Amino acid sequence: MLWLLGALLALLVLAQIFLPRIAVSRIRSRVGRYGTVESVSVTAWPALKLLWGSVDSVRVKAGSLSLTPAQAGGLLWEARGTGSMDVSAESVKVGPLRVSDASLRKRGSVLSAQAVASEADVKAALPAGFGVRLLRSEGGEVEVQATGGLFGVNTSVNAVAGASDGKLVAHPLGLLVEGLELRLFSDPHVYVEGVGASAVTGPAGAPGYRLTMIARLR
Repeated sequence: MLWLLGALLALLVLAQIFLPRIAVSRIRSRVGRYGTVESVSVTAWPALKLLWGSVDSVRVKAGSLSLTPAQAGGLLWEARGTGSMDVSAESVKVGPLRVSDASLRKRGSVLSAQAVASEADVKAALPAGFGVRLLRSEGGEVEVQATGGLFGVNTSVNAVAGASDGKLVAHPLGLLVEGLELRLFSDPHVYVEGVGASAVTGPAGAPGYRLTMIARLR
């Protein structure tokens, strides 16, 4: 009987030592598909819970990442069993938009993210001849003045971006175009609850925007 207890204790000790290391290696490999990963740490007690995909906390520090919105949603869904997660990256390109100083927090199912996008990066992500200017940000919505061919209207139009049934959408303001809608982000596992934006000054005085988003996994 004593030898059995000793064997179980040894197994628990070995699991506590090696399973987090295996988890770190898997996370580094998974995120590393999309860029550079500087560090990863995992905590789980007891570590055997990792075998069932349950993790107490994860911290990831990355350099430069590039992925599609669908790939970003897939990574978030893979982390659904993580109680607490903190991810930071020097720069991230999601679809056509590149942002810097990006961070993501997960507490339970609640997600909060923020990043800085320079005016130059915003312009590069938009079609040629198209531009936006921030007007206001409140109540989980962002209103901008859009110029160009948005919504089929080649003029200047005010548009609001915000959450609609868990999706991030934009729609123009005005009697003739109010019913039009442009889907900016949609994922079956990520329910967007609100977005925000504020004007900031980046390095060398370059203008930009701090973007924020609140969502939850479902």
